[in-house]
Amino acid sequence: MIKHIDGINYDTRSRISERYKRITKVVNQTFWGSDSNTRHTLYVGSYGRGTAVSTSDLDILISLPAEQFDRFDGYSGNGQSKLIQCLKEATQTTYPRTSIHGDGQVVVICFSDGMRFELLPAFEQICTQGYNTFLYPDSNLGGTWKTTNPKAEQYAMKDKNRTSNGLLFDTCKLIRTIRDERFTSYHLPGIIIDSFVYSAIAGWHWGSPGIPSDSGKYEEHLLDTFNKKFTFNPTPVILTAPGSEQSVSAEVNTITVLQKVLTYMTK
Repeated sequence: MIKHIDGINYDTRSRISERYKRITKVVNQTFWGSDSNTRHTLYVGSYGRGTAVSTSDLDILISLPAEQFDRFDGYSGNGQSKLIQCLKEATQTTYPRTSIHGDGQVVVICFSDGMRFELLPAFEQICTQGYNTFLYPDSNLGGTWKTTNPKAEQYAMKDKNRTSNGLLFDTCKLIRTIRDERFTSYHLPGIIIDSFVYSAIAGWHWGSPGIPSDSGKYEEHLLDTFNKKFTFNPTPVILTAPGSEQSVSAEVNTITVLQKVLTYMTK
């Protein structure tokens, strides 16, 4: 069932780019005093890791000046929530008739054509080794700061996709496609898909005599790997994100959806 997956079409990419630049410009005007529509933002999530399909959300990391961290961290009560609200208000000036709301860690923009952007405000932390990490706000439970390392994840995914001759990205995209077409009532985040496939793919790759497109052996390998890892494990299941090696927690209902998709792929 694994096959080469076509990318997002040109018209969709054009709309994504146009909206991305408008969002970036208003963020830079508000927080950096700049009119740039390219600086201080980064595609993250499925789109940044190269595993997005046409139905995927667009995740954008918004890099903010260090002094803004001091400003919001200094609030007496849940400065993280106030930061989310401030970013929401800035974005609303560009899209005043679009549905925009804060949701825990992100600002969510829901366009009328079904496209959904999630904006994550963050503060870059200089690291002496590897890629710089980012602090981002979590407004739940009174507010905390958490850490993410998207550039490490993106590099690791792209490197393994190269060594697998494109099989890694194709597998992740196919799982998303099956999820969206056959299991629409279930929730299966992209980071769960990518983390699992990254860890399970082992030495499989396009072009190997061991995985002709109609054999099903690779699909059976993925399902067998899943069953060995997770069938008897307590919940929530902990996966490790590619590259960053940060823990990714998955509740039992999320893991069950992944199992359903992998089982479907072996038929």
